[in-house]
Amino acid sequence: MDKQQLLYEGKAKKVYATADPDLLVVEYKDDATAFNGLKRGQIADKGLMNNQIAAHFFRVLAGNGVPSHFVRVLSGREMLVKRLSILPVEVVVRYIAAGSLSKRLGLAEGTPLPSPVLEFYYKKDELGDPLVNEYHIRVLGLAAPQQVAEISGQALQVGKLLTAYLREKAIVLVDFKLEFGLFHGQVLLGDEISPDTCRFWDAVSGEKLDKDRFRRDLGGVGEAYAEVLRRLTGGEPERNVESNN
Repeated sequence: MDKQQLLYEGKAKKVYATADPDLLVVEYKDDATAFNGLKRGQIADKGLMNNQIAAHFFRVLAGNGVPSHFVRVLSGREMLVKRLSILPVEVVVRYIAAGSLSKRLGLAEGTPLPSPVLEFYYKKDELGDPLVNEYHIRVLGLAAPQQVAEISGQALQVGKLLTAYLREKAIVLVDFKLEFGLFHGQVLLGDEISPDTCRFWDAVSGEKLDKDRFRRDLGGVGEAYAEVLRRLTGGEPERNVESNN
């Protein structure tokens, strides 16, 4: 499907209209940002890898009864998705203390949490995407209480499925961020699931296989993304991919 006008360009993706008002083309970029855009750079072939990693995860979830905006892969860097009205609430599910949770609660990084911690963040760049709760969401009108319940339930279900799936790939899912939107009134999973939005650790060595390598100047960022893709699909990034599912 041909992409038409550029509708939006974010930190990691471009979104284009199509001839079908219900469908969009998402193009993944090699740009990398951290700390609310204060740190910027590029990771070679990140767009290729994240597009294919995200598509793989969306297929895994669909096979387990979790629908998303994903329709099909169009090329190495592009996927066709359903056009969502994005809810301005990011959902983070945490299983192991890391990143901001370690700093806020004084927990050593790597501390297992006795139960999953689910957090909401207000998608507002100029405010730095602040942490909010259900009361803030209601007051700001970001989502209806039933929608909050739906995205919470779906986020925990996604986490349970991916934790088990990744365990078979010798990857520990430490935490992850999801975004949701409305498609003709239905709450659907959107955005992406990739090393940009998840913390992945090697199950044996504890090596970080995600964007923390960029955030913390650890080096080997592209290699880590490629390793995740290899473990998921058994192959290297494809530059001219087209799929009907």
